[in-house]
Amino acid sequence: MEQTLSIIKPDAVAKGVIGKILDRFESNGLKIAAMKKVQLSRQDAEAFYAVHAARPFFNDLVDFMVSGPVVVSVLEGENAVLKNRDLMGATNPKEAAAGTIRADFAENIDANAVHGSDSLENAKNEIAFFFSGREIS
Repeated sequence: MEQTLSIIKPDAVAKGVIGKILDRFESNGLKIAAMKKVQLSRQDAEAFYAVHAARPFFNDLVDFMVSGPVVVSVLEGENAVLKNRDLMGATNPKEAAAGTIRADFAENIDANAVHGSDSLENAKNEIAFFFSGREIS
């Protein structure tokens, strides 16, 4: 069984679609092994997205991620990383396939509703950023 990290971003939390997004995961065979709602500090967001620090969108991304609470989850299942990426859809919701989370709930490429790990290695690091081992069941 693979594990991957999901973040329901501030735009989707503010819209009140947390339950609808979580249902997409569970309805498609992903178990929620851990979950919590948190308000990221600027330091948290900068550390989590450090890989993008040199990119021109970094400051806007950090500002967005601290603009409201997020829901972080550990999703578990067969091919969890790929399954979650498929469920999310393309980063730009205008390019996302119909029925994907971003096509249905995202506003634009910046406020794109969700984040998901892009590899097993990154999933392990991202999960460890938010959760201790005893929080995951």
